[in-house]
Amino acid sequence: MKSEKEKMLAGELYDPLDPQLCRERDLCRDLCLLLNATREDQKEERQRLLAELFGKETDAWVQPPFFCDYGKNIVLGAKVFFNFNCVVLDVAPVTIGDNVLFGPSVQIYTATHPISAAERRKWLESAKPITIGSDVWVGGGAIICPGVTIGERSVIGAGSVITRNIPSDVLASGNPARIIRALPPKAPE
Repeated sequence: MKSEKEKMLAGELYDPLDPQLCRERDLCRDLCLLLNATREDQKEERQRLLAELFGKETDAWVQPPFFCDYGKNIVLGAKVFFNFNCVVLDVAPVTIGDNVLFGPSVQIYTATHPISAAERRKWLESAKPITIGSDVWVGGGAIICPGVTIGERSVIGAGSVITRNIPSDVLASGNPARIIRALPPKAPE
């Protein structure tokens, strides 16, 4: 029999009030509170808290306040930047490539709920993973919905709602976001 955490990570319906999951979220919230209380001149403390939050050392630049559900379900590449007030509901894995920039108030949601009201009354939820490729820039206030993949080098316009996969090398914007135009191909290194 699967634990509620195993169900959660597998994308199945699970009980979010499971004691183990509640403890893990409480620990994450405590770490976020400590992180959000740090100042710019407390770089070492901030990096220590980020390593504990994400479960490994990182060179990510996280501008407080920052909020997430579990932290350890977020996999960061090198040189990721979160501007002020970002929220990551990492009920399922959130995989972020290298050199990714998030504007202020970007929201990344893996959590979802049943469409049926009768099913929602059971207080069960599920989640779908999100993948964001390297060299992506997500403009301020954008919302990335469950199950979405954003391809490498793409740009997401401020305030966009990403409800579908976005291919590599495009500018996408709007609600729901649509592809506005192709971007120049990858420059030689």
